Amino acid sequence: MQFLKSLKKNKDLIWFLAKDDIKKRYAGSSLGILWAFAQPLVTILIYWFVFQIGLRSTAPGQYGDTPFLLWIMCGLIPWFFFSEGINSVTSVFLEYSYLVKKVVFDIEVLPIIKIISASFVHLFFVILLFVIMALFGHLPTLCYLQVFYYSICMIALIMAMGYFTSSLAVFFRDLPQLVSVCLQAGMWLTPILWDFNMLAPYSFSFIFKLNPMFYVVEGYRSALLGNVWFTENWLLTIYFWALIVVLALIGRAVFKRMRPHFADVL
Repeated sequence: MQFLKSLKKNKDLIWFLAKDDIKKRYAGSSLGILWAFAQPLVTILIYWFVFQIGLRSTAPGQYGDTPFLLWIMCGLIPWFFFSEGINSVTSVFLEYSYLVKKVVFDIEVLPIIKIISASFVHLFFVILLFVIMALFGHLPTLCYLQVFYYSICMIALIMAMGYFTSSLAVFFRDLPQLVSVCLQAGMWLTPILWDFNMLAPYSFSFIFKLNPMFYVVEGYRSALLGNVWFTENWLLTIYFWALIVVLALIGRAVFKRMRPHFADVL
């Protein structure tokens, strides 16, 4: 409740800083904010070319004759949002050190600024995905609304993990680079470019389901390509939100313990 009150109190400043954040990131470049969309687009095209054209990969059988491009986009788009969110939130207290040093400013709202900034790009790619799906004959259904649910899941995950990583980053300046490396590995450990059913015969396959982004990525695909509601996978849903609660409690505890020392270190 205290956090929500703080959001309401600083909503105008948060919105201003979020818009300013995405503008200043590409200030001085000729294309400006377009670079925020160019890199993910190029990444999608490269993976599509390598896996479908080069390796002749196809979408898993449970999605019928779904084009491989749609299958891979449904996995990459949520990962782009999560990756960008975690990377930027981890460095948020370092970047906004001038606000952290101000006693009157409630710094616990700073991660929200980075999440809103990343949401602008994510919304564009969700709309682009819907348009491309329509071109391939996949017309919108009510299940498509679950994209907003899974986006909320990612925001909750970024917030829960972000308070922990951003607090430690103030004292351990190498942490942002370490997080970036872990995200690179995490992308390949999450079934984004490969089908999880390939591991079904192996007893250790359940380990991959412990990754919270497994729930989100598979949820995107199930909702958009399989018309499956998240309630049908209720066991994994309960696990995901229970993990969010645990991570949030740990993250908030670390943040509150370290917060009094931020100004001194920065």
